[in-house]
Amino acid sequence: MKKMKTLYLIRHAKSDWGLNQLSDIERPLNERGYSDANKMSLILKDKKIIPDIIISSPAIRAVSTALIFCRNLNQDPKTIEINQQLYDTSIKEYLRCITQTDNKFKTVFLFGHNPTITNMANELSKACSEEIPTCGIFGITSDEKDWKHFEKNNSITYVDFPKKHA
Repeated sequence: MKKMKTLYLIRHAKSDWGLNQLSDIERPLNERGYSDANKMSLILKDKKIIPDIIISSPAIRAVSTALIFCRNLNQDPKTIEINQQLYDTSIKEYLRCITQTDNKFKTVFLFGHNPTITNMANELSKACSEEIPTCGIFGITSDEKDWKHFEKNNSITYVDFPKKHA
């Protein structure tokens, strides 16, 4: 029997553009970002969708979003894996991150940025025609038992975003 793998691509929540002195990587979430991250993580909790591992871009807005999800899903924030390759990069690095994931993990949450996260969703599913909005979640499940082969035999299993719940 195969062990299915599920990847949740999660775009970081809305960030604050009002602090011009900060570099892009330092930009925090704005008020709506905090609200949306709480809302979306609680929806996953209600659906009993819990990660085995959380991987995040090092950008403050991505890490902050991941931390909110951790808190609401009762996950230890120390287990967030910060991956430098998920910031200001391409789908090649996102795919490398996914394919190098330890096979002991069945469900992975990956927090990243547009346009790469939308491009990655489209690369894996061939069906993500619209941009993933901030704090949007795109879930893909593969019948493969090894993350190295995740791009094969997969299907979209979850799509959600904050404005659906406004």
